[in-house]
Amino acid sequence: MEFTPLTHLIETQSIPTSGARAVEPFEVDGMRLLAIPQLAYDIPGSQIDMNGGDSDTDLLLLRRGDKEYEPFQRIPAPGGEDAEFFRIGERAFLAVASIRRGKGPYEYATDSHVLEWNGETFLPFQAFQGFAAKQWKHFSIGEQHFLALAQGVVVPGHEEDNRPSQIYHWDGERFTHLQDVDSKWGYNWHAFDLDGHHFLAYADHVRPSVLYRWNGERFEPHQDLADRHGRAFAHFSIEGTTYLLVARLQSQSQVLRWNGERFVVHQTLPGPGAREFAVAHGKDGTVYVVRVNFVLGTPADPTTALNSAIYQWQDDRLTLVETFATTGATDVATIPDGQELLLAVSNSLTADIRFASCTVLYRFTR
Repeated sequence: MEFTPLTHLIETQSIPTSGARAVEPFEVDGMRLLAIPQLAYDIPGSQIDMNGGDSDTDLLLLRRGDKEYEPFQRIPAPGGEDAEFFRIGERAFLAVASIRRGKGPYEYATDSHVLEWNGETFLPFQAFQGFAAKQWKHFSIGEQHFLALAQGVVVPGHEEDNRPSQIYHWDGERFTHLQDVDSKWGYNWHAFDLDGHHFLAYADHVRPSVLYRWNGERFEPHQDLADRHGRAFAHFSIEGTTYLLVARLQSQSQVLRWNGERFVVHQTLPGPGAREFAVAHGKDGTVYVVRVNFVLGTPADPTTALNSAIYQWQDDRLTLVETFATTGATDVATIPDGQELLLAVSNSLTADIRFASCTVLYRFTR
């Protein structure tokens, strides 16, 4: 992608982070907070390694002040990959996925935690034994609450330790295991309702990414969405038609269209590197899609200084309207700000492959 001058994005804040893997905006007790899990800190004098570093890290919580987000709390969360805020009734929770702990060799068999807000801070509520956890996703079907954990990784010497991704169900007091999801290198989930069905999309890097459908008791496979390299999903609807975005890291990403029974390929988005999507709507209803790109190349020789992209829906397809510079971008989230919209982008690595980078906030002009 060629770089073009910014027209939609105006940078408003740069937040120092280290190996930031996600951005989760939410509100609790009248406060506007931003949670940023961190994968690793740089180890002075160490060799460059995008999978190295000190993973005994903290989750950053920032609070929105008069103009910017300001430091609020730090919560121990080793090898932070994801943070998911959700509510059950009047209770507020924050689930944090931990991929590993230590400084190398790393422990991938690491607990991930759900924390509960006590009015002042988030405290441990429930721990889940996992292996290379990547993402939590909370969703509900009627009065039922679910929490899904994408996990697993192919690491030499740990083949027998790998675990399937898992879906948990709220029993009124805590989350209990509902079912395993066949997986090997899990990354992400996306839940949505369509044509009277409850769907759950699951992304895997080395196995097919699969769309699951709720049958009233458990989630069953509905169709494959990508053969490999799955990273993330997003969806939007225009004039009664629903489209599903499939981000793939080492393949071209795609826009799928619902035909009433299944999703079919509608459009291919050129270029590998995609890590996450966010959908934004213009004041006139125009649909925009923001795509952040992570890395190209191999872990031994990665390129992190990449242009991420903004697409606009035009003439029945997504059209690239601008690009913006990112370095190892891992997540993007929209944040309502009065009549305007903010965009938060987590950058996990610098151009020279160090973890001390920045999470950047932009004002999205629509």
